[in-house]
Amino acid sequence: WQCVNGPGAIMCASGKYSSRGPALIPRMKTKHRIYYITLFSVVLLGLIATGMFQFWPHSIESTADWGLDRRSVHDAPLVRLPISNPIPERGDLSCRMHTCFDVYRCGYNPKNRIKVYIYPLQRFVDEVGVPISSTGLSREYNDLLSAISDSEFYTDDVTRACLFVPSIDVLNQNSLRIRETAQALAMLPRWDKGMNHLLFNMLPGGPPDYNTALDVPRDRALLAGGGFSTWTYRQGYDISIPVYSPLSADVELPERQPGPRRYFILSSQTAIHREYRAELERLKEENGEALLLLDKCSNLSQGAASARKRCYKGQVFDYPQILQESSFCVVLRGARLGQATLSDVLQAGCVPVILADSYILPFSEVLDWKRASVVIPEEKLPEMYTILKSIPHRQVEEMQRQARWFWDAYFSSMKAIGMTTLQIINDRIYPYAARTYEQWNNPPLVKWSSVNSPLFLPLIPPRSPGFTAVVLTYDRIESLFRVITEISKVPSLAKLLVVWNNQNKSPPEDSLWPKIAVPLKVVRTKENKLSNRFFPYDEIETEAVLAIDDDIIMLTSDELQFGYEVWRELPDRLVGYPGRLHLWDHEMGKWKYESEWTNEVSMVLTGAAFYHKYFNYLYTYKMPGDIKNWVDAHMNCEDIAMNFLVANITGKAPIKVTPRKKFKCPECTAIDGLSLDQTHMVERSECINKFASVFGTMPLKVVEHRADPVLYKDDFPEKLKSFPNIGSL
Repeated sequence: WQCVNGPGAIMCASGKYSSRGPALIPRMKTKHRIYYITLFSVVLLGLIATGMFQFWPHSIESTADWGLDRRSVHDAPLVRLPISNPIPERGDLSCRMHTCFDVYRCGYNPKNRIKVYIYPLQRFVDEVGVPISSTGLSREYNDLLSAISDSEFYTDDVTRACLFVPSIDVLNQNSLRIRETAQALAMLPRWDKGMNHLLFNMLPGGPPDYNTALDVPRDRALLAGGGFSTWTYRQGYDISIPVYSPLSADVELPERQPGPRRYFILSSQTAIHREYRAELERLKEENGEALLLLDKCSNLSQGAASARKRCYKGQVFDYPQILQESSFCVVLRGARLGQATLSDVLQAGCVPVILADSYILPFSEVLDWKRASVVIPEEKLPEMYTILKSIPHRQVEEMQRQARWFWDAYFSSMKAIGMTTLQIINDRIYPYAARTYEQWNNPPLVKWSSVNSPLFLPLIPPRSPGFTAVVLTYDRIESLFRVITEISKVPSLAKLLVVWNNQNKSPPEDSLWPKIAVPLKVVRTKENKLSNRFFPYDEIETEAVLAIDDDIIMLTSDELQFGYEVWRELPDRLVGYPGRLHLWDHEMGKWKYESEWTNEVSMVLTGAAFYHKYFNYLYTYKMPGDIKNWVDAHMNCEDIAMNFLVANITGKAPIKVTPRKKFKCPECTAIDGLSLDQTHMVERSECINKFASVFGTMPLKVVEHRADPVLYKDDFPEKLKSFPNIGSL
């Protein structure tokens, strides 16, 4: 053996192999290289597999998610229910969202949207193989689950879910075996006494008592039920849903314009209690052709075709088409409180007259049913005709329009019913991002989603800080450019919007406009209307709006910035510069508009005023009577109308800021300005009297108050004042 001391080691080799060393070394390296490459590859593949398992969205329970391949009952796995399986409790009537629902499971997410998990479809049978349901998965429930799985609420990751929807169809209690269905619910992996589980049921109870809630024991699960009474409905926990009408998918009724119809009252239900039918027949005798009392057709063979027919003394009518021929349609309670007739009536644009004592109307948590229906106690059925005749024609037309819109938005399909139910639950979980009354009850013509009411404290920040200046102009280019230049100096200005009200003349070219540091947008109107200045333009992203005329060139940047700071403290008020007063003229016995300089104010003119953009929506879509049309026709008083509106909503007076009282444009002539015309001033007194008549009261409040900056008149160095250039009278 020969040993040689190497660096940090002793290398030994036998003399026998020493002469062949150079030939053996490469062979050993190749052998080891293959070994190490194989080992490295195995380790690398293991790391990749581990990483995918750890970070890929997955769940043991979600591997069989609600997919297209899981919607066939025949393909679903079979699950046998041992007779000894536990049964959930009957249902806790004291459950509320804070006691039986784990909101912490929902957590915070930027979209403020709950996540809903649908259990994989399974076929539950008892020990002898009999299914728990005689119908399996109904078409309606399949449509409902499909709608949820296609929505933004859905998640296939059970660990992220806030709400769990079983794939067990309990829509119709008549098709269920009560005990076995309850056992199947209890077997769900995440059941946990029904916590955060949602069940949909439209036909509760059964003969002879027909309970108004699902009889299946369900622990703490939420119930979306179609027939709740005040005795079984858990306020703020359960959701009252409509009974879906199969005719919604089979019959398409075109929307009919509101107005008088051929019949005044129509009754189309076939299974009415004999006492109610006798009372309706008596009303028919008293009122003749105004009331049409229909029943099932005895001379037609039973089947799908006969379900779409109604008869009166041998005369056959198509159903539900005949509902469109009546102003009011009777919806009486049957064996169950919830009736599919309600959905048919709404689709026809007929105002439902609901006689079902203690019935919780569908989605009544968010829908204002007074706007779309008439609810009459059952004992008042003999007085129904008199009650309905007392409703003004205009209100009936509004109710017809609202009834049809309710159907379109919330009743028209299983998808609409399901999405409405989930949205109500979502609003409970994230109340600061919940839909408003207007969003639930007003047709989508009004984009309420982009505005928050200033009457409540904001819980989320505005989309953009600062204010948007809206300048209404016609063709005074020179003064307009001066106004833009002055406003652009205000630090809090976020955007400047010019409303070009001249349809006969194009605005100046882009190169001629003043160069300012904030976005400047020109909106061309279709008609020359003063109300254009108060339209809720999409370009207004700030909460604060400065309405200013194109001739208000005297206000300084300090005055405007101070006005904005005052508005931030009082966002529900009109905060402006020109103050005006209304007075009662005892000799004439009417209101009078006063433009003289006084210390009292009840209005601030919107020729220069800050307000919340919420009032743009109210002015455009909620102004009472014909005030808005009157303003546009007379080209006058839009500012007085806005003062009336804000004062009526808030019950508060406006705020005048800074001492300036003179706002006349020195370069403007009587030809240039509407307000310089004498008849214009006379009309303003007429405006006040007309508006007070329309509002039914005088909402304007008189105050002797003015907001001025601290130190503005004190003898202090200008550098110590936040707003040194406030100006004078």
